[in-house]
Amino acid sequence: MMNILFFLLLFLLVIYHKTLAISIWKSFSIFLAICAVFSCVNSFSRAINAIIDLHLPASKNILWFQIGTGIIYNIICILFLLAVWYPATHTVRIMIDDDNFAQTWYVFWILPLIFIGLNLFMVPKYDGTLYTGRILQIYIVVSLVLLIILALFYALFLLMANSLNRNARLQQENYLLSIQQERYTNLCNAIEETRQARHDMRHHFLQLSSMAEAGDLEKIKEYLYNVTQKIPTMHMHFCENQVIDSVISYYCALAERNTIPFHVQIDLPAQISVDETDFCLVLSNLLENALEASLKTAKFRQRIDIKIYRHASNLILIQIENAFDGKIQQKHGIFLSSKRNENGIGIQSVRHIVEKTGGGCDFTYDNGIFTAKIMLRPCINS
Repeated sequence: MMNILFFLLLFLLVIYHKTLAISIWKSFSIFLAICAVFSCVNSFSRAINAIIDLHLPASKNILWFQIGTGIIYNIICILFLLAVWYPATHTVRIMIDDDNFAQTWYVFWILPLIFIGLNLFMVPKYDGTLYTGRILQIYIVVSLVLLIILALFYALFLLMANSLNRNARLQQENYLLSIQQERYTNLCNAIEETRQARHDMRHHFLQLSSMAEAGDLEKIKEYLYNVTQKIPTMHMHFCENQVIDSVISYYCALAERNTIPFHVQIDLPAQISVDETDFCLVLSNLLENALEASLKTAKFRQRIDIKIYRHASNLILIQIENAFDGKIQQKHGIFLSSKRNENGIGIQSVRHIVEKTGGGCDFTYDNGIFTAKIMLRPCINS
């Protein structure tokens, strides 16, 4: 009978693992944790059954569990299920999906296995053993203590996992913020240079006008050459919004410098409903990723296509396509960085901003083309 149950459990473990998109360590640990709980409940129910048997005639003692014990066993199981329902569907689910706590799953199975072993060791070989001396009283206390200790261990484990995951998320968010701040600073500098160059154009025209009146052609040529060298290459005009126009111009200049085809279709007014800082960060992250992917792509396939337009007066829709060579790595729906063995910062940053504002994002890749589709809406808090 025990052999049949053992192989049945293995079969159920395989089915359980196949129904989940998680590692074998996680599914194995969760399966053992559930078995440990029910082994403790089973031992406690066995003690209750022995108490009930004391008041029954020997001829009636033919069931493994009396009806009363079976009812109590099911009540305990239902109460335990109700108690763990919310943590299992919220806290535990987050912990399972979070890779920051991955190494813990390699050792989590040890304690449930110990509890299963203790409960199996406690099973009396003969029915009459429980009625010898104070063995029944000790058995009741030990089985109840094991169940309580196991429940406390799981609660402490969840608290520890939440604390570690919270710290890991805070560190990750701080890193994302530092990256965003650095990129935003670079963009601000580029935007300021462009604004300054545009502002200086009036003075340059006045200077050239006076030189033209003097008829000094060589001096005009020299002056034009010097001014051209100082003006940033962000000279194209894409939309009425100066901040967004400067960002696209900046990356357009980088693409031109590397002879990467850069196509833009944009329809934005001077004033937009979404936060300009968030818009710039999303746009710069996407364009930087597209530029980096293009630099690693064969010359004849390189291209970056951008479409940005308003929808329903207050939504901004962004679509950026770029060719890529090589393999895109994903883990649980998260894109991994091609430069480091970790999650890609650019797309993570975009997701973070989009979720903060209540928008949406979708990233797909097919036939060597990576497509990012973003919907930005006015910040929820605003």
